[in-house]
Amino acid sequence: MFNGLVQFSITTQADPPVAIKGLQTSPESVLPPLLLLHGFPQTRHIWHRIAPQLTTTYKLIIPDLRGYGESSKPPSVAAYAKSAMAKDMIILMNHLNHKTFFVCAHDRGARLAHKLLVDHPDHVRKAILLDICPTLAMYEATSQEFATAYFHWFFLIQPAPLPETLISATPRRFAELYMGGISEKRQEIFDEACFEEYARLFENEDTVHAMCNDYRAAATVDLDEQRADMKEGRLIKSPVRIIWGRKGVIERCFDAMAEWTKVVKKGVVLDGYSVDSGHYIPEEAPDDVVKAIREFLV
Repeated sequence: MFNGLVQFSITTQADPPVAIKGLQTSPESVLPPLLLLHGFPQTRHIWHRIAPQLTTTYKLIIPDLRGYGESSKPPSVAAYAKSAMAKDMIILMNHLNHKTFFVCAHDRGARLAHKLLVDHPDHVRKAILLDICPTLAMYEATSQEFATAYFHWFFLIQPAPLPETLISATPRRFAELYMGGISEKRQEIFDEACFEEYARLFENEDTVHAMCNDYRAAATVDLDEQRADMKEGRLIKSPVRIIWGRKGVIERCFDAMAEWTKVVKKGVVLDGYSVDSGHYIPEEAPDDVVKAIREFLV
């Protein structure tokens, strides 16, 4: 699935210890570095249809985010502040000798990338964010349609151990229902081996707790940090492209470009468009993502 890529494990935090694990193309590569960040409830496997098309153009770095896959799962809510997760990426990329780099990120990874752009503007050359609006904007504009479609935003943030207990009671069934059941829809979106990777996340109690804490952080500390960023004028200063699925919630419930215009510094390149896809763009529309990367991340 990722032929030619090599594993890495890099400690990004000492207390509690956090190791970020993932894959990269040859450490000797002198190609432009591209950091690929996955979303919920997934792992680095979401890039399996994209990475093979880019190995001769970019040096790829494809981690599992903290709390997901093979990376560490610190127990607290604060550990999943997107500012903390962004620091993981800075330490990771510095360790790999990349002071500046490109980013393409989906879902939770794109929320991490938003904070990365705000807190570390000198490190990110350009970024592509897939199928999100800013977290603060989405919570503040919650409608019945949005809350129904993104029920997990409100379920996973409930105090522990409520969501953890309910998910862990039938983890495989939860994964199937959340990601399309055994329907043709699921089979059209996900490679079966990848789906098995995602389903296994829900069978690990530490991972389930970490994923819930990721969302608890989004509804608390992340909102506080975004409000502070907006109040103090800390905006995105790197060129950004926004892509969202035409069949998804962002298209139905939000004006994506209007929301992103509010958080990008005036005069900075910002563009965006929808593609013929639902939420899981890297797996549903990989060619569109590859095209965008080759056009924009130059």
